[in-house]
Amino acid sequence: MEPRITFKETRKGYLDGLMKLAQHIATGTISNTLQELIKIRASFINSCAPCIDMHIKDAMQNGETIQRITGLNAWEEAPYYTPAERAVLALTDSLTKHCKASDETYANLQEHFTKEEIADITLLIGVINTFNRINAVFRPTPGLYEPAKNKFEQAV
Repeated sequence: MEPRITFKETRKGYLDGLMKLAQHIATGTISNTLQELIKIRASFINSCAPCIDMHIKDAMQNGETIQRITGLNAWEEAPYYTPAERAVLALTDSLTKHCKASDETYANLQEHFTKEEIADITLLIGVINTFNRINAVFRPTPGLYEPAKNKFEQAV
């Protein structure tokens, strides 16, 4: 598929708000591992090849295993996620597929995370879903991302 719009073709500052949100989340207490699991899972659900490419590479650079990455498509059946990760993946699925969070899903989160952390997790799910939707229209070419570069600068 050919790209439709590049980020260079957007108005100056187009991604500033999203990047600021992403940087804010990155400075919180949610581990990089968990952040990447969220991004990969939402991107799998949304079929966002550029985001899948980017976040798998980032996760692997941070020591994530192929087994856990590929297992995200069947995380409910896979035995290699912690209860905290499962709670977050359930929220990721719920917000990405239905834009809802049940009382049960929230209660499971509360067993592992503070309200501040739950807020950051929720914001991260919203941010990755927004990037996925932008990419659905823009259609950037997957496979070009290099994790050694600063992803906040590389996206523009």
